[in-house]
Amino acid sequence: MITRSIKLNLLLILTFFVSFSISSQDNKSNGSNFNKLSEEFLIKIKNGENTEAIREQLASTTIEELEDGLQTDTQKLAFWLNIYNGYIQFILQENPDSYSDRGSFFKKEQIKIAGTTIAFEKIEHGIIRKSQWPLGLGMIRKWFPNKLERKLRVEERDYRVHFALNCGAKDCPPVAIYYAEKLDEQLDLGTKKYLTQTTVYNKEENTVSVTPLFSWFRGDFGCKKGVKEILKAHNIVDDTKGLDITYKGYDWTLDLDNWIKL
Repeated sequence: MITRSIKLNLLLILTFFVSFSISSQDNKSNGSNFNKLSEEFLIKIKNGENTEAIREQLASTTIEELEDGLQTDTQKLAFWLNIYNGYIQFILQENPDSYSDRGSFFKKEQIKIAGTTIAFEKIEHGIIRKSQWPLGLGMIRKWFPNKLERKLRVEERDYRVHFALNCGAKDCPPVAIYYAEKLDEQLDLGTKKYLTQTTVYNKEENTVSVTPLFSWFRGDFGCKKGVKEILKAHNIVDDTKGLDITYKGYDWTLDLDNWIKL
């Protein structure tokens, strides 16, 4: 009887641990699907379909689940680029008048995710740009980022995100659906396309007029020296020696439904 009782108890313990292990694996599997969820979010917006179920799922998840599901910078960037661009489309389609005061619009906490409500500013400068002060030109970090920002932000900044984030303006880069498995290729292609379309290069005068993004976030690009190297690397200019850089204006006219496939 004692032997049978011990065997029964061992069987119950084993069953518990097997169930716990399966549950843990399921949670990790669900976590790894955050990238897929963000892709589906943008696909539905592009197709004019209802996104309520996805938005509810994003709102009800936890910081810990997001942290577990988005473990690499590639996963984080693909996810947050899609979330940022998707919510720009969703919110401004619902209320385009809110864009009339852009400063307040980007600072307003209006995106429900991981049990809290955050602003576009938090996603762009806090998470995607690794806790940069919004007015710091890419040269000044935040001193006291909150828990969500610390746990979910990227480890290394990538200047190419500036040619992927769409804030709703006419001069913004178009919206693409970003996939973690081919993000590097997509960011390279998107950067090349945007710079080609927005840059005016005069080889004879050795001058180049570029997007003001290069000035607003100069620290992300390595300042003027870095900008020249970026332009050369993407074959926008032939030579950087003595190259004179000027910055163009920016058209803030609201322009939604601007999509591209990368």
